[in-house]
Amino acid sequence: MLRSASSFLCLVLAVLAVGCSNAPTPPPPDTRAADVQAIKDVEAAWVKDANSKDADKWASYFTEDGSGLYPGAATLNGKAAIKAAMVPYMSDPNFSLTFQSTRAMASKSGDMVYSQGTYTMTITDPKTKKPMTDHGKYLTVYTKQADGSWKAVADTFNSDSPM
Repeated sequence: MLRSASSFLCLVLAVLAVGCSNAPTPPPPDTRAADVQAIKDVEAAWVKDANSKDADKWASYFTEDGSGLYPGAATLNGKAAIKAAMVPYMSDPNFSLTFQSTRAMASKSGDMVYSQGTYTMTITDPKTKKPMTDHGKYLTVYTKQADGSWKAVADTFNSDSPM
């Protein structure tokens, strides 16, 4: 009888221990508004750096395996490919770029944000050798890095001009 009571007591204690250890964990804090603001700050710095005409600075906004999906070109994978593609633009004396998000959404998990917006870019027309300005829209997907910074993992844009 004592053995049955001891076994029963051990079973009750085991059930209580398991029940207590499965206490619900509180949800993580909602950082979506702060994450969207962080991306707006990143994009403001990116515009400034783009107009410094430094392809290294441009590429620094991407993850190592980031992709550029730009019109008239194959997908650019990795910082080196993105940088190389930007060198001719940034060597153009007429190059200028502005962009600003019109919509951004952060994941509830706090590790991803997408931003869409509009851009204005001026480059030298290869035919006329005169400055030409293009207006369009973009979409960029950012991921939070281990150090808390945000980097673009995918970036694309297209012109509002007819093809």
